[in-house]
Amino acid sequence: MEFKTLNGMLILKLGLVQSVALAIVVYYLGVVIRKRVPFLVKHSIPAPVVGGLLFASIATFLRMQGVIGIDLDSTMQTNLMIMFFTTMGMGASITLVKRGGLPLVIFLGLASFLGILQNFLGIFLAQLTGIHSLFGIIAGAVTLMGGLGTGGAFGPLFESWGLTGATAAAIACATFGMVAGSLMGGPFGERLIRRYHIITPKSQGVELDASAAAFQETEAVTNGPVLMSTLAYVLAAMGLGTVVSYVLVSNGITLPLYIGGMITAAVIRNIGDISKKFEINVNALEIISDISLGLYLTMAINGLKLWELVNLAIPLLIILVAQCLLMLIFCWLCFYFIMGRDYEAMMLSVGLVGFGMGATPNALANMQTLSQKHGLAPKSWLIVSIVGAFLIDFTNAIIITTMGNMFR
Repeated sequence: MEFKTLNGMLILKLGLVQSVALAIVVYYLGVVIRKRVPFLVKHSIPAPVVGGLLFASIATFLRMQGVIGIDLDSTMQTNLMIMFFTTMGMGASITLVKRGGLPLVIFLGLASFLGILQNFLGIFLAQLTGIHSLFGIIAGAVTLMGGLGTGGAFGPLFESWGLTGATAAAIACATFGMVAGSLMGGPFGERLIRRYHIITPKSQGVELDASAAAFQETEAVTNGPVLMSTLAYVLAAMGLGTVVSYVLVSNGITLPLYIGGMITAAVIRNIGDISKKFEINVNALEIISDISLGLYLTMAINGLKLWELVNLAIPLLIILVAQCLLMLIFCWLCFYFIMGRDYEAMMLSVGLVGFGMGATPNALANMQTLSQKHGLAPKSWLIVSIVGAFLIDFTNAIIITTMGNMFR
């Protein structure tokens, strides 16, 4: 920790350990607030967003009033980001993908195509409203198809390209998308059921089971040694991933830092699955993923410069409202019909609305709400879980990077 003066204002600079400690405190502040505000729970707004935005708002107010500025060390933020996306890559099991079959491949293809449409719409409206085209990509596939994690990863990359306010815009757009996705999914599904007289499991007398866990396999118990061995695989993939990233960059391929780790992790996971020589414990992997994502997002949001959003607020809002309309039109007139015009297709559409606007938990929450009323759709649950959890991150990174380089 050190103090310095900048333009007559006192600046408090926190070190690496202090920045991480602050993130933990702010994270649990978000946990406490979230428990007391039902709206936040209902719409799956995560604790890092709740606590982080509160801290960022207070820090921004104090800086703008000339009281004190707070500078954070982002070293661990970057490493935690890479760790999170590495765990996503390690979840990319070919065995799981095979279980989804052709519908999973079609779903992934259509979701990726939607990401491209989101970017083109965002770019068009960004240019129309007089802001940089890259903000259209941020308010497109970066934060809507990608969610908070991808937004937090690409924000700093876009800022390194000279786009001031990219990270703050990314967090704001991702938060909007999560709320919008959770609000739109259920009503959209109900509308499809009524309009097309969809035959539901309930209408056929199938017994309802509200538990989403009915589709999920039971994993081995997670203990200290299992968690440690899984962490070792993740760290090994991160280390080898730096070599992959270096090779890609050396050949003129500009990709975010986490891509190398994701690729290496996917290779390690599938070597284990195919050879049967070792196994990645999914429960342990999820724990590591949750911890790294929670701290990474909290640190990213803690350091937001919210004052950079003032002149972007109205243009971004215009883009995001248009994105909501695009999502509904695409899922109604295109996606639902291609996927089969039945109950499973309706559930897949609802899932795409959820994670195509926000995050996989939003999608699963929307689907579970409809399942409690109309019956289960196990295949849809499996496909949305697999695509939303990790597959879309691979294709989306390529889409964002390609289009970002085109319009930078």
